[in-house]
Amino acid sequence: MVMQSDERQRPDPLLSPQAARGGPVVAFDFDGTLTTRDSFTDFLRWRDGAFSYALGLARLAPAAMRWVGNRDRAQIKAAAVRTFLRGMPRALLEQEAHEFATLTAPLLLRPDALKVWRRHRSHGARMVIVTASPEIVVAPFARGLGADVLIGTKLLFDQNDRVVGCFEGNNCHGPEKARRLREVFGDNIRLHAAYGDTIGDREMLDMADEKYMRLFVADPARS
Repeated sequence: MVMQSDERQRPDPLLSPQAARGGPVVAFDFDGTLTTRDSFTDFLRWRDGAFSYALGLARLAPAAMRWVGNRDRAQIKAAAVRTFLRGMPRALLEQEAHEFATLTAPLLLRPDALKVWRRHRSHGARMVIVTASPEIVVAPFARGLGADVLIGTKLLFDQNDRVVGCFEGNNCHGPEKARRLREVFGDNIRLHAAYGDTIGDREMLDMADEKYMRLFVADPARS
């Protein structure tokens, strides 16, 4: 399901516009659609351990209080990146994301979503994951699924290739998902199908001939 370690040394086709050429485009949200829960939160908990993760959440309390007032998803996510990942080398983050995906893909990915994903792939569709989670964390899952393109939130790295603690560009949520799809596929892109699970996927679903909200319900733990 997840890429082999030597594949990390090759040029990454997931983030290349050249990968966008081909047949009809099918877009999937990731967290809550292909997975049962938020992969970024699970990743942070996994890499820090329960105790350190709890301490990090305590440090996030002021940002959480602001989120209650303004519901700014980008703000709370950026605060989590600063709290848990700031200063982390890109190579180490990629390695840990790979290890996390290898261990957790069978526990996170919905069997009914995978069945539909594979059906679209077998019909020659260009398979795209569009997610608000950091691209660098979702990339190993996307490779394992055989995605053609991954569109997600980009973390900013400094001149030493360490996590700064903010985003490069916008949080990939809501209208940003539609904007990024047009950036990759062109202004006239019309999706063959799109799958999502929250209001943050609405603009992406509006671009599709076939649109599905909260279609998948299977839990891999019960399959």
